[in-house]
Amino acid sequence: MKRAVVLLSGGLDSATTLAIARNQGFECYCLSLDYGQRHRSELLAAERVAQSQGAAAQRTVKLDLTLFGGSALTDASIAVPDAPSDGIPITYVPARNTIMLSLAMAWAEVLGAQDIFIGANAVDYSGYPDCRPEYIRAFQNMANLATRAAIEGAPTTIHAPLIDLTKAEIIRQGMALGVDYALTVSCYQADEQGRACGRCDSCRLRKLGFDQAETPDPTPYL
Repeated sequence: MKRAVVLLSGGLDSATTLAIARNQGFECYCLSLDYGQRHRSELLAAERVAQSQGAAAQRTVKLDLTLFGGSALTDASIAVPDAPSDGIPITYVPARNTIMLSLAMAWAEVLGAQDIFIGANAVDYSGYPDCRPEYIRAFQNMANLATRAAIEGAPTTIHAPLIDLTKAEIIRQGMALGVDYALTVSCYQADEQGRACGRCDSCRLRKLGFDQAETPDPTPYL
């Protein structure tokens, strides 16, 4: 069985991505990042999701991005917006996907894995520059210049299976693969129990996705 590193935040998209990787026959090693995010309950969700889907391992790397701030998710003085914003939203965390993919690249090389999965989605999160297809391609090219494994003939492939899907399409695919979305946390300001605010952009997109997928939303809201 081929190994893959799956970036697992504990949210809806990453849980679906893990299910897709498993369905494709990969032995999955899940990597989460504790970066000081406001919604820390997603880290517990990541552990639950990894266990429920039979991941081979799950690791959480601690890297405090609150030292830099610059995002509503890492700076307590910046409020999480309740309405959609034009352009790149304030919930964008500078370099987050680049950091996470770099860590995944390192672990994959140690594991002898040539595949990395990320739940980036360009349809619902078009404002995030590190969720675009061209970014994923560029990182893959960089990874295959930067690792001993690639130079010695074992190149890395970055999979972003959700990149062109709507939230409803993601939910339908996850349901077909048996994903338990009640285990996931998507809200940008969920409380310690994982209860969602129901107002932030992530909650709005999640609720709309379940509505359009004509599937009951299992999210606990405050």
